[in-house]
Amino acid sequence: MLILVTGATGKVGRHFIAGLLDDPRFANARIRALCHNRSCDETHRMEVARGSIADRGVVTAALRDVTHVVHLATCKETPEDVMNVTVKGLFWLLEEFRVSPTAQQFMLIGGDAGIGHFFYRHDGPITEKTPHQAYPGSYALSKVLEEVMLEQFGIQYDLNGCCLRAPWIMEKDDFKYTLSFGNDVFGGPDWKAMVPAEDARRYAKDGTVPLLLDADGRPLKRNFVHVEDLVSAILAALDNPRAKRQLFNICMDGPVDYRAVADHLAATRRLGSIDIPSQYHSNWMDNSKAKYLLGWQPKYDLELLIDSAWQYERSATDPRIVWYPG
Repeated sequence: MLILVTGATGKVGRHFIAGLLDDPRFANARIRALCHNRSCDETHRMEVARGSIADRGVVTAALRDVTHVVHLATCKETPEDVMNVTVKGLFWLLEEFRVSPTAQQFMLIGGDAGIGHFFYRHDGPITEKTPHQAYPGSYALSKVLEEVMLEQFGIQYDLNGCCLRAPWIMEKDDFKYTLSFGNDVFGGPDWKAMVPAEDARRYAKDGTVPLLLDADGRPLKRNFVHVEDLVSAILAALDNPRAKRQLFNICMDGPVDYRAVADHLAATRRLGSIDIPSQYHSNWMDNSKAKYLLGWQPKYDLELLIDSAWQYERSATDPRIVWYPG
């Protein structure tokens, strides 16, 4: 088994490579990391290929002798790159994979941006049958195009593809900083822009957390997954015949409820909260298909997600860096 990993130096890529190399089920597997802006260390089980997936020649060389692909590389809100890298890059990967004599399985890590995240109202849990609906911007559109392209290659060529659709992926102290009123906020919303500047400074100093309300004025519910749970799902789907041409929601068993977050932090760390009205909509991704077909189960619940983030002690050699494009 030779696995091509794109986006190998990113958050999920690093954890996946470490998890696979430690998993006795894949003791004979080797990895080829396709790197562009950053690089990995080569070992006896891991080699490095260099270049952009937007270059067909690079893709052709990277896929030589490969049996499995785990495709993680993407772009965020970078319109000048997203079609070349995310869309054309996936097309070249699939085109070369479908004609490869060694190809066995292609795995795409998708995102809940493809079904609108919290931008749209849903009448029930979000399942794998929920229609695509990108929110404004190039990133969400690219997530829709990725899933549709993989699906169509399965229809056209019976390609053994699998998509794991993940919501916001957390590691280390990420979740703590998703709730920061300071300049160190991770992701969105940008809480400090939603309150007066003086209040934002005070909330940041005191550790006050936002209690996000949905468009109906209720505490918003939003989906997350810890990177360890996503990696365990990738490993469960890898070389699994039950994953062929399947789409799976990979997320916590229930969405994060901002009221429950505020209550837990008040009880355990005496932190205050402040209501933040919004026009966003609560949603709930249903992960039961992955449990049923893959035998997968997430480890992280709300309390573990919160407590692990607040207890994490970041070393001086491990600064918080968010790399975009991914």
